[in-house]
Amino acid sequence: MSQKKGYDLVVVGAGPGGYVAAVRGAQLGMKVACIEKQERLGGVCLNVGCIPSKALLDSSELFHMAKTRLEAHGIKTGRVTVDVSAMMARKQRVVEELTLNVRKLLEGKKVDIIHGKARLVAADRLEVHQDGRKNEKPRIIDGRAILLATGSAPVSLPGVQFDGEHIVSATDALAFKTVPKHLGIAGGGYIGLELGSVWLRLGSSVTVVEMMPQIAGVLDGQVARTLERMLEGQGMDIRLKTKVVGVEKTAGRVRVTLAGDDDKPSEFLCDRLLVAVGRKPLTRELGLEDIGVKLDPRSGQVLVDEAYRTNIETICAVGDMIGGPMLAHKASAEGIAAVERMAGLSGEVNYDTIPSIIYTWPEVASVGLTEEQARARGIPYCTGSYPFSGAGRARCMGETDGFVKILAHGRTDRILGVHIIGPRASDMIAESVLAMEFGAGSEDIARTLHGHPTFAEALQEAAMSVRQCAIYAS
Repeated sequence: MSQKKGYDLVVVGAGPGGYVAAVRGAQLGMKVACIEKQERLGGVCLNVGCIPSKALLDSSELFHMAKTRLEAHGIKTGRVTVDVSAMMARKQRVVEELTLNVRKLLEGKKVDIIHGKARLVAADRLEVHQDGRKNEKPRIIDGRAILLATGSAPVSLPGVQFDGEHIVSATDALAFKTVPKHLGIAGGGYIGLELGSVWLRLGSSVTVVEMMPQIAGVLDGQVARTLERMLEGQGMDIRLKTKVVGVEKTAGRVRVTLAGDDDKPSEFLCDRLLVAVGRKPLTRELGLEDIGVKLDPRSGQVLVDEAYRTNIETICAVGDMIGGPMLAHKASAEGIAAVERMAGLSGEVNYDTIPSIIYTWPEVASVGLTEEQARARGIPYCTGSYPFSGAGRARCMGETDGFVKILAHGRTDRILGVHIIGPRASDMIAESVLAMEFGAGSEDIARTLHGHPTFAEALQEAAMSVRQCAIYAS
């Protein structure tokens, strides 16, 4: 039976962009509904992305540490083995706890949670189709404003289909029942490097194929080269300026044909091939074209203005559906900003201070301009860096790999970018983001007291190093 019910805000998608937007709407006094096609809330991030991958990264790090580094601390464990099923069960518990927390959060804010597939039928109306109910008419939902936050899905190689067993997506690679003997990875970006690290530590041979001249292409070049060297030191086989030109399943394995700069083909055999070459916005079956919502013809992303409105004023979009980096925290910030703009507030996102993190070991975290970008824009800059080998806390923990690098404007000293490769980088970057939000200079960080001994002292030392450069800058 059709049901009609009006809301101030209808959010489609309960991922980091959607559920955060729904909560913010409720806080601002709106009557809010959140539509999600999956039974569990949280979207890709909580269910098959950020959270489960970090759970496995932590588990694999502990396993690798027990095998290779505890003895240096005088701790003897004997033979260490891994129970993949127990590891996966722990990962699943983490996911279930967090997705349950999202449900409780929405329910606590009186947000109506509606399960089903949403389709736009007008500028202020959606149909919600519930699977498995024969002859059930769609539920009609009216909304004064509609926010689309359906996220993205992995892209496959041309002519190559995911089969979930031999040619797999990141979702599949988070749920292997056994450790592959040889894992091939097409794509040397964040996802490929993180999942490659998980299975490398657990015993796989890992081959990463990347068509660009460096891994994680958006990184500062010095940081990318250092990360490449460290991952290769751990045993990862990284092949740059190389592309996959053929994939063939044969005798329960995958034959991968490659072409490099010289275009001479080579090949390798692997048990599984993880394709991590990018993601595409989930816009199909939403009815966007039917009601005239404009999309970017090249990327397929939804076109929006500075208030996240599409060309239809009552419909907004955020997160992976629109341009910019596909990051959970970017989606959440946009969800909040979009809803605040609906309420007449001045919500906005500073895209110059969105941090990016790679959860390999060592971790990599960055914010702002790279040295290559500053040079290309003709911006006068100074750099300062400091190795973790000089930090007392890093020495105590045996985590001396990596460094902190700061770029500051050559004349004003304002921080342009910060790049960290090393232990606790994912946590340390927050100080740099805050500094850039407040327009701080490197001298501000250099003169800020940092506890001793901590990893963050390396950031302070790098800032002091910038000042030495700036004294002689023209």
